[in-house]
Amino acid sequence: MKKVRLPSWLLAAAVAGVMSAAPAMAQTSLKMAYALSANSHYGAGGEAFAKSIEASTDGRIKVQQFANSALGGEREVIEGLQLGTIDLAIVSTGATLNFVPKTGVFDIPFLFRDLPHARSVLDSKIGQDLLGEFNKRGLVALAWGEQGFRHLTNNTRAVKTPEDIKGLKIRTTENPIHIAAFRHLGVLATPMAWPEVSTALQQGTIDGQENPLSVIVSAKLPQLQKYLSLTSHVYAPAVVMVSPSVWGPLSDEDKEKLKTAALDGAKAMRAFVDNVEVSGVEEVKSQGMQVDEVDYAAFAKAVEPVYPQYYKQFGQELVDSIRNFQ
Repeated sequence: MKKVRLPSWLLAAAVAGVMSAAPAMAQTSLKMAYALSANSHYGAGGEAFAKSIEASTDGRIKVQQFANSALGGEREVIEGLQLGTIDLAIVSTGATLNFVPKTGVFDIPFLFRDLPHARSVLDSKIGQDLLGEFNKRGLVALAWGEQGFRHLTNNTRAVKTPEDIKGLKIRTTENPIHIAAFRHLGVLATPMAWPEVSTALQQGTIDGQENPLSVIVSAKLPQLQKYLSLTSHVYAPAVVMVSPSVWGPLSDEDKEKLKTAALDGAKAMRAFVDNVEVSGVEEVKSQGMQVDEVDYAAFAKAVEPVYPQYYKQFGQELVDSIRNFQ
C-alpha cells in the first residue's frame, strides 16, 4: 500500500488543533450535593469550595452545586458517591454513621464543652484518623465541616428541663446514638429523612425537631415552630466528601488542590456558624419564636446513664479522650 504523506503545513495545523483543544477537553465539571439551601452553612461551604478549586486549577475544574436535596436525601447522596453518580457532597454525621460507624462518636450527647473544644478535636489526630476511616468504606472524606450545636424546637410547649421534654414526638436523624439518648429522656424519637420534615411539621405528624441554629434559620423553621430551646445537646460536624471515581484518577497535585478546597469550605462553614450563633437567636425571636435557656446540667446528668452504651460501642478510651481534650 502506498503511504500518503501529508503536506507539512497540514500536519502542523493538525497538531496545533489538537494542542488548542487539550485545555477544553481537560475541563471538568463536578456535581456537588447537599441537603440544605444555597444560603445555608452548607451553601457557604459549597461556594467556598467551588471558588477555591476553580481558582487553583485556572478554571480547569468547576463545581456545579445541587442544593435542597435536589439529588436525593443524605443516604442517597452517599450511595451516589460510592456509585460515582455524584462527585462531591457535604453531609452530616447523622448520615455517615450508617456507612462509617466510628464517626458516630462525635454524636454522643453532651460530649463537647463548646465550639473551640469541638473544633480542636476535629483538627487533631483524633479527627484526622476518623476521616481516614471513610477509605475503608469505599468513600473519600476530605475535611470536617460544621453545623454547630443542635437545639430543640417544637410546637407543644416550652422546654427548659428534662421533665418538659417527656412525651414529645421529635424528629431525629436516622442516628441510633441520638435516638438512644432521646428515648432515655422520654421522647418519642421519630427518625425521618430531612426532605420529609417540613411536611410532617405542617401536618402535625411530629411535634418538633432538633438541629443547629444554622439549619433552624436557613430552613425557615420559625414559620413552622413556636418554641426554641437552647439545649446544645449534640455538636454536629459535617463532612466534605468526594467520590472515589473522581478521586482515584486525579494527579497528586490535583488531589492536594481538592483537599485545600475542602478546607476552605470547612472554614466558610465555621464562619457561618460563628455568625449565626450570634445573630440566629435574635432572628428567630424577630419572627415570633419563643426562645428559652435550659437547665444544661440537668440534661447532661439525665443522659449520663446512657454513656456505658457509648463506651461499649466506641471504647471508653476514645470517648474520654474526646471529652477531656484540652
